Amino acid sequence: MSNTMNVETKNTALVVTDPQNDFLSPDGVTWGVVGESVMENNTVKHIGTLFKAAKENGIPVFISPHYYFPTDHGWKFEGTLEKMMHEIKMFDRKGPLSMEGFKGSGADWLEDYKPYIEDGETVVTSPHKVYGPESNDLSLQLRKRGIDKVVLAGMSANLCVEAHMRELLEEGFEVAVVKDATAAAKTPDLGDGYTSAVTNYGFMANYVWTTDEAVEAFQQSN
Repeated sequence: MSNTMNVETKNTALVVTDPQNDFLSPDGVTWGVVGESVMENNTVKHIGTLFKAAKENGIPVFISPHYYFPTDHGWKFEGTLEKMMHEIKMFDRKGPLSMEGFKGSGADWLEDYKPYIEDGETVVTSPHKVYGPESNDLSLQLRKRGIDKVVLAGMSANLCVEAHMRELLEEGFEVAVVKDATAAAKTPDLGDGYTSAVTNYGFMANYVWTTDEAVEAFQQSN
């Protein structure tokens, strides 16, 4: 690989943002705007490949999910995409202490990923609320385990993935973004979020990998 991060099981983690039905399932509420990009990038398969390779090679896995509880709908102002997410009830849950109606909902994990996420070893952080991890405990969970290198993937490219990349870089983590294990919305008014994100990855991330390159790095870990 031309861009190589020294991946080590003791200090490197796979971080996946929002591997949830509302983004990645054809039944999800955002499929109409993200589905084309998900299909073009083979995103669902590539995220699954990363999960499998990380588990097989002893790389710790962290999930930074997106949930909205009823009280979150009391916000008085929102950005463009925040407003849309609330209107379409994206990632909605009954409450922070309730799993009622969660299974199979838009907030639930994609079914194919559950064996990797629900194995008792994957760390699921508290939810982020807008795009970045500033409002959840991802950095704390990483630091408490001595992790300072992150391989980053998930949804969506120009929102949560990019926001996580920016914050992790600011906090001193070494970050490799897997560009084909993400996707983004395409709209006539706002354009192609994926193209914008990949441009920014190139400017800011320590490394920009394909899924194959990430798997190779995992396999070479020690």
